[in-house]
Amino acid sequence: MAWCIESGYTSLNHIGEELCGDNVECCVEGDYTTLVLADGLGSGVKANILSTLTSKILCTMVSNDVDIVECVETIIQTLPVCKERGVAYSTFSVIHVNNEGRGRLLEFDNPQAIYYHRGAAVDLPREKLTVCGKTVYNSDLELDDQDIVMVMSDGTVHAGIGMVLNFGWPREDIKDFMTKGLNSHMSARAAACLLASACNDLYLDKPSDDTTVAAIKFRKRMDVHIMVGPPVNKEKDDYYVSRFLEGADKTIVCGGTSSQIVARHLKKELKTSFDFPDRDVPPIGFIDGIDLTTEGVLTLRRLLELARRYASTTDLAPKTFKKKDGASLLANILFEEATNITFFVGQNVNMAHQGLEIDITMKLKLVEKLSENLRKMGKEVTVYYD
Repeated sequence: MAWCIESGYTSLNHIGEELCGDNVECCVEGDYTTLVLADGLGSGVKANILSTLTSKILCTMVSNDVDIVECVETIIQTLPVCKERGVAYSTFSVIHVNNEGRGRLLEFDNPQAIYYHRGAAVDLPREKLTVCGKTVYNSDLELDDQDIVMVMSDGTVHAGIGMVLNFGWPREDIKDFMTKGLNSHMSARAAACLLASACNDLYLDKPSDDTTVAAIKFRKRMDVHIMVGPPVNKEKDDYYVSRFLEGADKTIVCGGTSSQIVARHLKKELKTSFDFPDRDVPPIGFIDGIDLTTEGVLTLRRLLELARRYASTTDLAPKTFKKKDGASLLANILFEEATNITFFVGQNVNMAHQGLEIDITMKLKLVEKLSENLRKMGKEVTVYYD
């Protein structure tokens, strides 16, 4: 069984600021994923520069196997201390974990991380370290399947101060909220967005502090193969479909001609639904042995709109899709369930599209833009053209 680390985050900007004073960096080196959330003092440009500097330095050093204590020493010694407040110019949380779920979490002056484990949001055991006279907390990570670790800036615990809540959002209340709202099927990005969106509600859509939530999730790898269009050489149909089916955890077919080719190869009947959950998205189809069958270009256009919103780190729309139209079903599989996505793009001209504003170039561009947004989500994407 192959395992992997999934990551995602959502940020709220201080009201009136174009730049966020928090910054998240995430990189993958070999089997290790390193995620850093830094919170710069104050808000605006200065805070953004400080948090960006902190997160980039830490992510680069930690991912290159520099001793974590040495990394923390470098940051603490490099960044100045505010003379007026006597605090560091940037706080940070660092997650460094491998594809077996083993690693560590370091926290410096950020709110304590939340660990979602077996259906409940709980605390991780912490070890107090003193580095350059500063207190840094270390937690060893040994993650189980579907575990989520969430780190956050102090905008979360400050949410609602002077508005909905007198003294902000207590951390125990945040844990209770996440226990009720999270489930094991949600992605890391969905988990982060859930908490950030709740904070925004408490701020009444006017955050008085930069607020960022970042999460990593330990989960099984899921390979999804998606076939878009028939190959140029019709004699290669069976070879093309066999390659498309091989090694996939889930399979998706987009397009009427593609669906017919796959149904013929599997010797199964292609059935079409007459339900229209969304009037702008054509109905789906059904082929035994295929997880999802949809129309082609029109469905992919809507999917691209959903992908752009999902990939945005500031969009607060829920990241799970409950509608049953083809684009929403596609989005749920590709955005929430898949970790590795392979497109099999046929470049044959569809005769049914003659006279319409649909051509092979449009289809290729849609796949290209979709792939770009999927990579922003942290997916591994491969595209084959036939």
